[in-house]
Amino acid sequence: MTTSGVRVRIAPSPTGEPHVGTAYIALFNYLFAKKHGGEFILRIEDTDATRSTPEFETKVLDALKWCGLKWSEGPDIGGPYGPYRQSDRKDIYRPFVEKIVDAGHGFRCFCTPERLEKMREAQRAAGLPPKYDGHCLNLTAEEVSTRVAAGEPHVVRMKIPTEGSCKFHDGVYGDVEIPWDAVDMQVLLKADGMPTYHMANVVDDHLMKITHVARGEEWLASVPKHILIYLYLGLEPPQFMHLSLMRNADKSKLSKRKNPTSISYYTALGYIPEALMNFLGLFFIQIAEGEELLTMDELTEKFDPENLSKAGAIFDIQKLDWLNGRWIREKLSEEEFQHRVLTWAMENSRLKEGLKLSQSRISKLGELPDLTGFLFKSELNLDPSAFAKIKSTPEELLEILNTVQPDLEKILEWNVETIEAELRAIADRMGKKLKVVVAPLFVAVSGSSRSLPLFDSMAILGRSVVRQRLKLAAQTVATLVGPKN
Repeated sequence: MTTSGVRVRIAPSPTGEPHVGTAYIALFNYLFAKKHGGEFILRIEDTDATRSTPEFETKVLDALKWCGLKWSEGPDIGGPYGPYRQSDRKDIYRPFVEKIVDAGHGFRCFCTPERLEKMREAQRAAGLPPKYDGHCLNLTAEEVSTRVAAGEPHVVRMKIPTEGSCKFHDGVYGDVEIPWDAVDMQVLLKADGMPTYHMANVVDDHLMKITHVARGEEWLASVPKHILIYLYLGLEPPQFMHLSLMRNADKSKLSKRKNPTSISYYTALGYIPEALMNFLGLFFIQIAEGEELLTMDELTEKFDPENLSKAGAIFDIQKLDWLNGRWIREKLSEEEFQHRVLTWAMENSRLKEGLKLSQSRISKLGELPDLTGFLFKSELNLDPSAFAKIKSTPEELLEILNTVQPDLEKILEWNVETIEAELRAIADRMGKKLKVVVAPLFVAVSGSSRSLPLFDSMAILGRSVVRQRLKLAAQTVATLVGPKN
């Protein structure tokens, strides 16, 4: 693996809460750059205009900074190959797409979303993997120009070889071969003029002089498309490394439906960044038992990209807890510990907002721990009796909790106003009074039926903590619901 003038990047999409998987891939790239005296670059891939928000971009940057990762070029600090946000680079991509079309390697596709959906349904019904059927592949140049001139919406797709396979070397998987008939005629340019992820990714990596692309193994199947785009543009591909996905102990994929995956969840619970990076870094190194506690510099020293495991990284929360406890006890001085506790309590204005809401609700300061303690707890440890005072049946409580959880995910900006508006809308959709819907949420979020105002409490706790508390509350209430006949 050649490593002269190493330039690597992390390219998250600001479409949701920053995921620990992003930190995992970012850490690998950061360690790789440090090991080889190279550059680590941050690029924001926001080609998905409907889901990308400035709020989520800020959260991505804040989360990666909290992790202790520093980049030499990025949207916040600039650099010689900017801009570092894809939406700011929109005009850069079209000439590359046109070059592919002009050379006969791409074509304009006028298929409507309805036609494509029918095509995919028919393929699925026949037991085939859904992919484009080449309907617009052989349109005449005259027909294409007439339809374009008439303003007919269209995308640009890439052509795929009809025979043989794509062979490439991966830094983790070694020699890989993927048949061309398994590769779709990927859209390169969408009807709105924005490139797809695949097109923008290749162009940006080329223009930013990226030498090594290290990302999750879910992108391995996309490498043939990327190699073809490089080939069609007459460019040299970078070296690829595909890292095993983080998984649960049962080998299932780490997902927010099963486990807390947001970095914000781990910050809210009081994990310290050094411990989380230590935990993630152990996936990339070989150590003897007893050598687990490592700083970033020690991780860099032991990091060996030539000796990576394909076995999979198991996200073992008990090991993370053990490491976090050791960092708190063994690595922090008394002064540093006190500073960390105060910083954690003030995070997202949790203490300040909690005190503001408490002032009109107490008669003496000693009541504060009972009233605001839920804002700082790792676990509420609810038992079914916590819901006993609510008039709704267990079945109704479970219906409310199971309806509210996914509906809250639709909120783009998480604040008091949007939470209240969504919960009122949920109550309307369910045909229930708002007080009936919020009653179990009070208990789920605070552990008590009397607490600080619900919408404010949810805003302070943050989306990822609320998500987990609602999920655990639903599991608790489910024990009250008898088995279905």
